[in-house]
Amino acid sequence: MSSAPVFAYDETSTSIINVDKENVILRGYDPVAYFTLNTPTPGSKTFSTSFEGAVYYFASADNLKAFKANPAKYAPQFGGFCAMGAAMGKKLDGDPQVWKVVDGKLYLNVNSDVMVKWSEDVPGNLKKAYETWPAIKDKAPSDL
Repeated sequence: MSSAPVFAYDETSTSIINVDKENVILRGYDPVAYFTLNTPTPGSKTFSTSFEGAVYYFASADNLKAFKANPAKYAPQFGGFCAMGAAMGKKLDGDPQVWKVVDGKLYLNVNSDVMVKWSEDVPGNLKKAYETWPAIKDKAPSDL
């Protein structure tokens, strides 16, 4: 079995969530762990649930329980696509290793270079992303 990561990104998909072929979001990372452990933590199929069309994996039963109690609190913004990409009117892959929690919400970016650029003006970039997202969320990345 290959040790290369499996990327969820599909250039032709019009989905508003960034999932792989099995509808797994965050490449299987536990969304609750970003908030409780402050680090990306791989989840397990043993602890999984669905929310808004995406399958989420968790590292523990406690994290699964926390998510089920308030999934919107832990779900990544922009469907797990890159926050800076959304600000630029693009649907770029979100890397679960390149993340930040801002005002209690989880944001991903496509890579560390983009994260640096996004971090230069987080409030401004988030404002742009939230303004742009409704117009791009249902489009395929290749159409943007």
